[in-house]
Amino acid sequence: MKSNDSISTLKGVGAKTTALFSKLHIETTGQLANYFPRSYDHFEDPAAICELVPGRIWAVRACVTGTPSTVRAKGMAITHANVSDGTGAMRLTWFRMPYIKNVLASGSFYVFRGMVKNGAKGTFVMEHPRILKEEEYQLLQHTWQPRYALTAGITNNMVSKCMRQVLNALAAPDYLTDELLRQYRLIPLQEAYEKIHFPLSMEDVQRARRRLVFDEFLAFLVQIKRQKVLNDQVFVERSMIPVSDTVRLLEALPYELTSAQKRVWKEIEQDLGKHVAMNRLIQGDVGSGKTILAFLALLMCSANGRQGCLMAPTEVLANQHFEALNKMTAKYGLCTRPVLLTGSMTAKQKKEVYEKIASGEANVIIGTHALIQEKAVYRDLALVVTDEQHRFGVRQRETLAKKGDRDGVHVLVMSATPIPRTLAIVLYGDVSVSVLDEMPANRLPIKNCVVDTNFRKKAYAFIQAQVEAGRQAYVICPMVEEGEMEGVENVIDYTEKLKSVLPETIRVASLHGKMKPALKQKIMDEFAAHNIDVLVSTTVIEVGINVPNATVMLVENAERFGLAQLHQLRGRVGRGKEQSFCIFMTGDDSGQKNKRLDVLNRSNDGFFIANEDLKLRGPGDLFGIRQSGDLEFMLGDIYQDSDVLLEASELADRVLSGEVVLPEKETFQNRTYVL
Repeated sequence: MKSNDSISTLKGVGAKTTALFSKLHIETTGQLANYFPRSYDHFEDPAAICELVPGRIWAVRACVTGTPSTVRAKGMAITHANVSDGTGAMRLTWFRMPYIKNVLASGSFYVFRGMVKNGAKGTFVMEHPRILKEEEYQLLQHTWQPRYALTAGITNNMVSKCMRQVLNALAAPDYLTDELLRQYRLIPLQEAYEKIHFPLSMEDVQRARRRLVFDEFLAFLVQIKRQKVLNDQVFVERSMIPVSDTVRLLEALPYELTSAQKRVWKEIEQDLGKHVAMNRLIQGDVGSGKTILAFLALLMCSANGRQGCLMAPTEVLANQHFEALNKMTAKYGLCTRPVLLTGSMTAKQKKEVYEKIASGEANVIIGTHALIQEKAVYRDLALVVTDEQHRFGVRQRETLAKKGDRDGVHVLVMSATPIPRTLAIVLYGDVSVSVLDEMPANRLPIKNCVVDTNFRKKAYAFIQAQVEAGRQAYVICPMVEEGEMEGVENVIDYTEKLKSVLPETIRVASLHGKMKPALKQKIMDEFAAHNIDVLVSTTVIEVGINVPNATVMLVENAERFGLAQLHQLRGRVGRGKEQSFCIFMTGDDSGQKNKRLDVLNRSNDGFFIANEDLKLRGPGDLFGIRQSGDLEFMLGDIYQDSDVLLEASELADRVLSGEVVLPEKETFQNRTYVL
């Protein structure tokens, strides 16, 4: 078996299952091997009901008392059963699973495993528990079972069986010598794959994850450090001159730039006038004013008779940038002639835009990855701006910069992800870093609170009151659909639940990364137009949606996210003149995790939060919740794994200096060197 063999070569995987795996972006056996667990189930000894603590998953051996019943509420079947074990009683609840009442026999003992929550009058409720016979649970007891992100039709057991086949048949030859493994305290690659998928202990998981994260960081850093060397050598023959167009725009704007914005704009203006290509990063919180600086740079480029482009990570964000620059161009009579280029446009629309780009009729091109396609030929590209730069691979940014083949191209990257200085030095090296550390004066600070699930009814009432006052709200769930991870909220079920508890006059809709781009765009447009009141979403809204009328955000299972990501999400509210609020709801009673969340309660400063995130993340936070394609790394997290990042950076330097020689294979540079 080879790593590029089709998933269909595995025993028990037919055409139907192959199509289902394709939905998870798994086409080959190698891709399956790199489909890492979201979490692990540790099957502990069953607990007595009197010992339970709400907010976590428990296993309970209990007897079914009475007859299970099913009721219907607003079109949803809800099944209830009562159980007891002599130390206490508990109520079990299943949604849309009416057959459960035929599975449970009154008077019989089972092991129920699921999330425990507080019920009425001091009772416990277990939602959607797994039902196991006592002998079934004994086989699982004391084991660690991987839990994978799933899609409808694919079970966790199915993924595990296929994974076992792959690991038994594939070998992962190690490109690191035994000496390097000892120096960096790493386990062999094959062992890492075995233990990440089928660990015997949490220590196994930690050691396996450390090795795989090291590999990810190393490949990334070798690429980016080589690119930095090339960037230092980029000569610009035709430097730009300062123009009155930017001065007139700054005078005409209805607000004055902050002192931080003025400082950064001066740095950009000076860079564009040099004969060495600019390679500058603007770091600034959401709302700190990065976009106007990008527009000023593009305006200066246009006024110098050159072309500039702005690449955004989503079509929604690209559309917003295009519309904003179009309005500004018309209102202030700018010399910019913007066009939009995205993947969802028709072939005819793209052809028209390509012609305008090639002829120079368009001097500002705004779009997504479509900007780097072969058919996009620029007449005189001089400036490349990328928004949320960590969402583009090194090669994507490099490809876009090479579109300006007549001369060196200036590169300006923007990020709202605040990264502590110690890590920024490693990730960006000698890239010039500008920090927007000041917020516009008219922004009201967001009011925050960290609460447990007992506050949910009050949260719903607050959302209802805000909507009735003409505002809008977001609700963030970690997962798209049921079954992806036990004990966390998912968008699909939550949307239905919210529709059932809020008045029918309140328009609730859902949004997630598995939707087709056109549908996502439509929903975001509808929300922006206030045709939707409450948007239930995954982190897909982390960037790319600007709705000043949205004043409330409720984040479910907030303990599952990193602080920096929660801060990014929070940036979707607080964009208008009205007071905004963010409610972080935690389903975990862990003091350490709530201590982390309290940082968000105390501060709206992204850089302070990033540094606290770095201090407070513990070794137990093995897997954050991420949507497909959101981050640069599959496993690595620059905050949690900062020590690994620094060590990988050291080895990358040794590789580039020639002290250490690694396999010079293209597969290594593409980060597909494993399996």
